[in-house]
Amino acid sequence: MELNAIIQQVNDIFIDLFQDNTIVIDENTTNADVAAWDSLNHIQVITAIESKFNIYFEINELLNFTNIGDLCKCVQLKLN
Repeated sequence: MELNAIIQQVNDIFIDLFQDNTIVIDENTTNADVAAWDSLNHIQVITAIESKFNIYFEINELLNFTNIGDLCKCVQLKLN
């Protein structure tokens, strides 16, 4: 799956979770860029992404994500 398609689907997850149709994420987006994305909501984000793509993140992967790009590239690798 193309990275941009993954980012778009992750963006849809953010819109649904945070009930905010104005959210637009890209590869450089971090939790500091989305007001509602705190540590508690981060768990919901990760769980929703795992469920959407039918994948599982290892703890060491989660610890190394610095932005949406890192997260979505990891999704892409798991799908291939």
